Amino acid sequence: MDDTEPDRGADHDDRGYPARHAPRCSGLGELDALVTRCRACPRLVAWREEVAEVKRAAFQDEEYWGRPVPGFGPADATVAVVGLAPAAHGGNRTGRMFTGDAAGDFLFAALHDVGIASQPSSVHPGDGLTLRGVRLTSPVHCAPPANKPTPGERDTCRAWLSAELDLLSPGLRVVVALGGFGWQALLPVLDEAGWRVPRPRPVFGHGAHAVLPATERRQELHLLGSYHPSRRNTFTGRLTMPMLVDVLREAAALGGLPAGRSVAP
Repeated sequence: MDDTEPDRGADHDDRGYPARHAPRCSGLGELDALVTRCRACPRLVAWREEVAEVKRAAFQDEEYWGRPVPGFGPADATVAVVGLAPAAHGGNRTGRMFTGDAAGDFLFAALHDVGIASQPSSVHPGDGLTLRGVRLTSPVHCAPPANKPTPGERDTCRAWLSAELDLLSPGLRVVVALGGFGWQALLPVLDEAGWRVPRPRPVFGHGAHAVLPATERRQELHLLGSYHPSRRNTFTGRLTMPMLVDVLREAAALGGLPAGRSVAP
């Protein structure tokens, strides 16, 4: 992360920090830098920093990131994958979205199978992993206790996701929501960002597919749903690898990404 980006004052602890600064970002690099400095939600700040200090026994020798985790993927992505929030000992440890935990391992294996990730695992930011045409992000950028952000925390963080989708919008064709939380968080964001969400609002489910028609500001957007690749869902078989690959393959096709099973680093 580039800490030379403009700091824009010392209001990181203000709950209005995301809404005040996110819409003014002119690029994803600037947005990501501001995300990592956010301290707008006291409960999340306390939790992520406590986890980073106490650590899990298996990672005692590692220095945890312990800050908000920005999105990961190219600025010209045509597909966005939206999860829930960073894992306490995953993204909160490594500083990269979906990196260093079981859910991320499952997701990257599927992305690699589809041909839009250069390798089937994501261990740390320096592992050589690259993505093609897809960006990973979440409605909440800090690890929450028990993996459950509050509605207020979700709403405070919403400005970051809205700005991110806006910056991606020139090429964005598809958004994949991993889980009901991501789906429900996305709908008002898409409304705010200038897309027309159908009424009644689309209902989440694995394999759900809603088409948001083009508007004066936005081109047509496909919204796809998948169960979240949480350990609970994958262990119980609620979500299998073929199920996730099918959704991601559909997203890649709708996003105009070439089919294949590998990406050159």
